[in-house]
Amino acid sequence: MPTPSWLPWLLGLLTAIGPASVDMYLPAFPAIEASLGAAPGGAQLTLASYFAGLAVGQITQGTVSDRFGRRTPIMVGMMIYALASVGAALSPSIFWLSLFRAVSAFGAAAGMVIPRAVVRDIATGQPAAVMMSQLTLVLGVAPILAPSLGGAILAFADWRWIFWILAAYAVMCGVLVWRLVPDTLPPERRIRLHPGEQLRRYGGILRERTFLSYGAMACFGSFAFFAYLAGSSPVFIRGFDLSPSQFALIFGLCSIGLIANSQVNARILPRYGISKILRTVARLHLCATLTLAVVAFAGLHDLLLVLLPTFVAVSCMGFLNPNTVVGALTHHARHAGSASALMGTAQFMLGAVGGLTVGIFTDGTPRGMAALMLAGSIGLVIADLCRPAR
Repeated sequence: MPTPSWLPWLLGLLTAIGPASVDMYLPAFPAIEASLGAAPGGAQLTLASYFAGLAVGQITQGTVSDRFGRRTPIMVGMMIYALASVGAALSPSIFWLSLFRAVSAFGAAAGMVIPRAVVRDIATGQPAAVMMSQLTLVLGVAPILAPSLGGAILAFADWRWIFWILAAYAVMCGVLVWRLVPDTLPPERRIRLHPGEQLRRYGGILRERTFLSYGAMACFGSFAFFAYLAGSSPVFIRGFDLSPSQFALIFGLCSIGLIANSQVNARILPRYGISKILRTVARLHLCATLTLAVVAFAGLHDLLLVLLPTFVAVSCMGFLNPNTVVGALTHHARHAGSASALMGTAQFMLGAVGGLTVGIFTDGTPRGMAALMLAGSIGLVIADLCRPAR
């Protein structure tokens, strides 16, 4: 049966719950710290706990989706996310907000890891990369709209309303899956594994060189991106004294670059192929983050000098995200959920570390963010050099 033309867009809407959960409340970091009596940098703890919850959730949700199919785990995940977001809206302290953010991330992981497995169920190679680029287009709308929506909410209401809106979004996603999304993993292809067997499966995936190299590229690229996510609000709001609305515009501009490149990627793939695109983009990313680090540590306190290399580095993710996922899952059609989960878990474990580290080095300058982005970029290039020839 042919794939419905609307399915990639709906899968993108599900996947977007992850970035929407992060990006919508980034402009609220100063307000959250003031409201809950937290020290500067305390809001980054809630972001780090969210990334940690995603890491645990992804390794779990991938296995569950290989056993019970794709549809039901997504609906359950959306329910968990909605309830935890209500808890976040009612949180009396940074501790409780961090806890509910971790639980909500566990549910959101279903909307992030399982759609990638759905793509692998129905397509492979360049068609899968094109479909993944369509997901990235929808996914990229969230970083543009979410900070602006968060900033607008802060102009008229308390930051807690952000989490009420996120809860409603999850409910909407769950209903759409229930009504529209088919299960792309039929019962005869579902795998029943004991914990020991699942561990052996993970071991087999981790011994496969193609998965390791592409997965490492995705992880290091994500580490740099998460350093940007966690560090951008203090850098631009505190360091450059921008308002939440102005920060939302800058954040949205960077997201537009990511979206545009994801669509360019879909068009140039047939001509250049995944391998050549990744090799070129990895080096461009390194040049951008190196430039940002030079500007930051030279003490050049100029908004444009910080913004331009940041924009280039973030825009590179439009090429890196879809191509590294497709490359990593190439040889894992029978257990795409488990492979996707391993990849996502590693990405968000590094994201949690990056979020905590950026919080420690928050000082109103771009130095901490720039140093961590550069470290991720160096790892990205090294992983690219280790990729098997294709």
